[in-house]
Amino acid sequence: MRFKALDLNLLVALDVLLEEKNVTRAAERLNVSQPAMSAALSRLRDHFKEPLLVLHGKRMVPTPAALMMREPLKALLQDVEILVTKTTHFDPQDSDRRFRIITSDYLLAVIFTSLTQKLEQIAPGVTMECFQPSERTLSLLDQGDIDLVITPEEHVSPNHPSELLFEEKYVVAGWAKNPALKRRKIKEKDFFNARHVVVEIGQLARSSFAETHLRNFNERRRIDMKVPSFLIAPEMVVNTMKLTVMHERLARLFAQRLDIAIAEMPFDFPVMREMIQFHESRRHDAGLRWLVDQIKQLI
Repeated sequence: MRFKALDLNLLVALDVLLEEKNVTRAAERLNVSQPAMSAALSRLRDHFKEPLLVLHGKRMVPTPAALMMREPLKALLQDVEILVTKTTHFDPQDSDRRFRIITSDYLLAVIFTSLTQKLEQIAPGVTMECFQPSERTLSLLDQGDIDLVITPEEHVSPNHPSELLFEEKYVVAGWAKNPALKRRKIKEKDFFNARHVVVEIGQLARSSFAETHLRNFNERRRIDMKVPSFLIAPEMVVNTMKLTVMHERLARLFAQRLDIAIAEMPFDFPVMREMIQFHESRRHDAGLRWLVDQIKQLI
């Protein structure tokens, strides 16, 4: 579609180019080839009679004129998003929509395996693209590049709607033959005398919810191993005397597969509130609301 001789699809390309400041990364985000993105930038330059992005050393930087366009452009695209989601009818049986979701591997295991089976029956054309949380999670949400973020309450953005998905308890897990877990209970002294496997997330090794709240005990705990995935931690305690603190739902799932035992935490420990969040512009998105309802039905 054209407006005053401008292909409006180029505005989406311009928005991503100004965010990424890199043709290759912008092409990856829009799922187009690098030559196609370079051609889009060339057409934008011709239309606006403005270079928009210029090389500075090895990096591309927006020109002053491009920086002035950035906020009005983002507001325009968000208004279009609101218009489309308010007026588009969503029929799961006929939809071929792809949902982009940021969620942990823990939730992929305890919810999304069932969700994919369910959607295959009631929405065979709907697909999902899932990403692990990272340092870019909130910026991707702000940019509208993600449909849903599922995250502990401590990590939600104050700028967008969120709602409680469920509450999760934490438990201690270890090898079923570990004497510290005799009768599926553990004493506080045995917990702190044990060696521990902990989970850290992302390239900057962010602490998980459990580790954040256990941080006060770090001087009393011996941390033997750090792993990047909630799904690896229970594997690491089998045939060892190590312990790990896990989400109760995930621990019970792994107890069906591995020779592990589960015990209540030996001291008071906070419950995690798992939240689901979406961009403000998607508040009236019928398709997104439908997906959230499908997820909630599996809790």
